[in-house]
Amino acid sequence: MPLSVGDPAPDFSSTDQAGNPIRLSDYRGKKVVLYFYPKDDTSGCTAQACSLRDNYADLRAAGYEVLGVSIDNQTSHQKFISKYDLPFSLVSDTDRQVVDAYGVWQEKSMYGRKYMGTVRTTFLIDEAGVITDIIGKVDTRKHAEQILS
Repeated sequence: MPLSVGDPAPDFSSTDQAGNPIRLSDYRGKKVVLYFYPKDDTSGCTAQACSLRDNYADLRAAGYEVLGVSIDNQTSHQKFISKYDLPFSLVSDTDRQVVDAYGVWQEKSMYGRKYMGTVRTTFLIDEAGVITDIIGKVDTRKHAEQILS
């Protein structure tokens, strides 16, 4: 069953780009931008990450912590962060537990070919761990504006 606004955000336990354990429950008491993206260092994912990077001070001023999630491994995340100077953590979800818990691992289609992949989706989560907004139609170049508006 898909997640909706008002649902508790599923907790997860994974690792960040440095191999440190990371759990959503560690962020209780803070608002969280939990954004799911298909792949490190691709054009759309880079535009999205850079929008969040360039507006990071405004997101933090609004009380948000930012966490990106993809099925890429820690090494890929490290390179992506280093190349674009990203100031937030990226969750490595190589076993797809987090994308599955949030329902963003779905059938996609490109050039008539169907395949499974991560559907770009952002969940805004309040201090109590409740989903307050779901952005399913992400404007990668203006994503921070979508969150802050």
